[in-house]
Amino acid sequence: MSDPGQTVDFEAALAELEALIERMETGELGLEESLAAFERGVALTRECQTALKHAELRVRALAESGGGVALTDLDGFDEDDDVEDDDEPDDE
Repeated sequence: MSDPGQTVDFEAALAELEALIERMETGELGLEESLAAFERGVALTRECQTALKHAELRVRALAESGGGVALTDLDGFDEDDDVEDDDEPDDE
């Protein structure tokens, strides 16, 4: 069962972080406003990272209990890399 509260919190934090970045990139904030915005951005980033880590742990737990489900480490995965379809037979 999914946790809709966690998803909403992640989405809201990410949206706020994106809006904050846009405001900071305009260069119109004063020094104190910029520092406060930066501090808030760091806090939002940590919230997002925590939510993503919890989601990863839930996926791993589900995969381990599901028997036979393989997880792929996507660190370093390049979207341009060719991905083989296991349903297609090899031409070898």
